[in-house]
Amino acid sequence: MLRHAQQLDWAGEGPAAQQAYLDVLRRDPTHFTALNELGRLAQDSGHLAAARSAYQQAVQHHPHNAVGHVNLGHLLYQTGEFDAARRHYEAALQATPGLAEAHQGLARVFAQLGDEPAAALHGQKGFAAQPVATRRYRGRAAPTSVLLLVSARGGNIPTAQILDSRIFATTALYTEFFPPMRPLPAHALVFNAIGDADLCATALSQAEVLLQQTAAPVINPPARVSQTGRAANAARMAAIPGVLVPQVRRVARATLTQWQRSPLESNLSFPLLLRSPGFHTGRHFLRIDRAEDLPAAAAMLPGDELLVIGYLDACGADGMARKYRVMYIDGVLYPLHLAISSHWKVHYFSSAMSGNAAYRQEERRFLEEMNAVLGTQVLQALTGIGRQLGLDYAGFDFAIGRDGTVQLFEANANMVINPPGPEPIWDYRRGPINRALEAARQMLLARAGNPASAA
Repeated sequence: MLRHAQQLDWAGEGPAAQQAYLDVLRRDPTHFTALNELGRLAQDSGHLAAARSAYQQAVQHHPHNAVGHVNLGHLLYQTGEFDAARRHYEAALQATPGLAEAHQGLARVFAQLGDEPAAALHGQKGFAAQPVATRRYRGRAAPTSVLLLVSARGGNIPTAQILDSRIFATTALYTEFFPPMRPLPAHALVFNAIGDADLCATALSQAEVLLQQTAAPVINPPARVSQTGRAANAARMAAIPGVLVPQVRRVARATLTQWQRSPLESNLSFPLLLRSPGFHTGRHFLRIDRAEDLPAAAAMLPGDELLVIGYLDACGADGMARKYRVMYIDGVLYPLHLAISSHWKVHYFSSAMSGNAAYRQEERRFLEEMNAVLGTQVLQALTGIGRQLGLDYAGFDFAIGRDGTVQLFEANANMVINPPGPEPIWDYRRGPINRALEAARQMLLARAGNPASAA
């Protein structure tokens, strides 16, 4: 029975494989492989609650199996539960000392927790020993082989939803640890998934060196991604008509002390925003209303350097802040979401969308009628941002000012296309999100010389 489930799984028959693994669990509710593979199938399809349940059962019934702890750690890292992820990676190392995947997970976790020495230690132990990871291909037809360039520090584009394992045979390469003279794995296409220029300068530089070995097409060339740091983007985008960008400066902590004494020297007014480079989803990101609050705020943030960002007021006439996300894929704009919040720091997962039907209806209209909702001026501005970036795959987070200008918060490759939850209230989001994912897949296939419909 297990063999049948695995055959369906390896052939890319996800729903049938899921049912077959469930049949195994009806006979043996503690079967590790069935629980583990159910978790992976759920995680790959974006059903994180179901994946968590399966992985937790696997760990509960098999506490000394390192694989279960690593997989649960990966899921917890994905959902931002870094302390919990750390505990499971450490449990994996107790079960299997030296396990590369557990050291790799701890390197990522410690980087997110701001402990750079620990991140470097575990990174060396994990990635130097295993700088390449191959994902199992699960399709029936001949695959399109993709070399995925990633950074061991994080800051990578989440590609699990794009690189469908029924279509692509993917080999991930951690550029900081891959020997520059070692031949690259076989590939028809390179997808540079290193997306955070503020965090991953070394990884991007090393990626450029490695790419000298290949003549294959490259999605998001590292040299272009390197130009997309927040401060660099603020300078580049300021001249685009219809775009308002905040001033952004990357400064040492000592400079902030000088600004406390004389805020006018900074040429920035309060309120302003303070954040640690390389972090996302609102982590290590503060609003400062008074100069005297700068030292205490800076002390709360990790890193020797911090980003000082001018504050853009995204509140509408109703007092609610609105943040739009639009993807820019192969030169085409795709609406992804509209998040509405009472807080200045707007993220979809913490917004008011789930509890307000009127806000969901507003988002639905944006997703279904983007051109009409945004208007010509905004669309032209977004297209200008995309052309200035020069990337094959990128996204923009922005608000629309009362004068119709685009208030640009972020524009880079490191944008997530998250599938919505399974609840029926999100059904209106599924089509637009799937269209953006499909556009990314078709771009990859076309660049690799294998245009085809996704499975």
